[in-house]
Amino acid sequence: MRYLFKRMLTVMTAVAFSSPALLLAGTPAEAVVITVKDFHFEPAEITVKVGTTVRWENHEKRQYHNVYFEALGDKQSDYFFPDEVRERTFETPGTYPYICEPHHESHKMRGVVHVVE
Repeated sequence: MRYLFKRMLTVMTAVAFSSPALLLAGTPAEAVVITVKDFHFEPAEITVKVGTTVRWENHEKRQYHNVYFEALGDKQSDYFFPDEVRERTFETPGTYPYICEPHHESHKMRGVVHVVE
């Protein structure tokens, strides 16, 4: 069941970013998944509602990454390895850029979370 839900969320996200209409992902009861693979965040830019949890899932074969919100004054986050996840719940509207600190220059690993009411 979890696999089916995850696949449906991935398809819905892909449709949202391939269509001209804005689709807001996430509700306070569910997590929005960003896949980390091949030195990319997919999708790299999302829009979610206040209270939504975003989950970054590392789908690399051997590579570690992190999710670093420097503009928020965060300290560098710990690395997470294949099959591990990181989560953050967004409680305030705004635009939140993030990077993978070890790979943002070499691989342009960057993303943005837009949070709306």
